[in-house]
Amino acid sequence: MSQARQQLAEQLAEAVFQALQEDLNHQERVLLVVSGGSTPVPFFKALAAKTLPWERIVVTLADERWVEEESSDSNAKLVREHLLQGEAKAANFIPLTCATQTPEEGVEEVAKRTSSLAWPASVVVLGMGGDGHTASLFPDSRELDLALATGELLVAVRTPSQPQPRITFSADRLHQARRHMLHITGDDKRAVLAKALSGDDARQLPIRVFLTCPLAIYWAP
Repeated sequence: MSQARQQLAEQLAEAVFQALQEDLNHQERVLLVVSGGSTPVPFFKALAAKTLPWERIVVTLADERWVEEESSDSNAKLVREHLLQGEAKAANFIPLTCATQTPEEGVEEVAKRTSSLAWPASVVVLGMGGDGHTASLFPDSRELDLALATGELLVAVRTPSQPQPRITFSADRLHQARRHMLHITGDDKRAVLAKALSGDDARQLPIRVFLTCPLAIYWAP
């Protein structure tokens, strides 16, 4: 990994650390929402090394593939392996899957599990795909309009471009967070973000939903 990407991960971890500390000064528990994929791994490791009262921190995911938690495609597995290590193991991690066969069957159970968390989240750390998706808000998803408009907590998502069904927090729920941070790397992602900044149709590039609130952008080549 390049030095620039490592430095970026450490800067992002420091910003999240400061935000959590600030909120912990006046809240018993705080909520951190993270994203999956390969980009956040160095950030997870850098954040796990921070000294925090982890037992007062709740961690959940912006979205998840509806797979077994042992699957290499599981965002929960990624979080357990790279973030919930050392002192950070004491954090209370809330996964977004349950035992049902489909996310449509499980969404109500997962909503019950997540509705009483310390909302609004202190920080939502978002990623972005080359198609402009963030969380599981995909431009080709049949549920995109619902996920962008609903006041519900979670939406079950099926997307032609993705092999697995997914579950995602709604745009509204993620939007309500106190702070939003976008973690992206590479020139291709920078070009997608530039395109997103030049228009406002969120159905074309769903990341645009979060360009209407203060968004700290963490980018490295």
